[in-house]
Amino acid sequence: MRVEVYTTRVCPYCVAAKRLLNKRGIAYAEIDVSGDHDKREWLVAQSGQRTVPQIFIDGEPIGGFAELDALDRSGELAARMSRASESA
Repeated sequence: MRVEVYTTRVCPYCVAAKRLLNKRGIAYAEIDVSGDHDKREWLVAQSGQRTVPQIFIDGEPIGGFAELDALDRSGELAARMSRASESA
């Protein structure tokens, strides 16, 4: 499972998202979009959102920290991890 977290330097929700992923042992690539206008525009085009963090799982935009937290609380995040490890 490939997880990408698009962040900026000053972003408490970015910190919270990374903390949750670390707590669950989920590896992720962090992409800092601070000051990168082209990357920010791409992110808006892909996710439909202007806020960070924006989190993608296997190329699918899932939203920000609130959505990641909801996936975790519902058990769906663990289920996705399990399915990914079974197919690896």
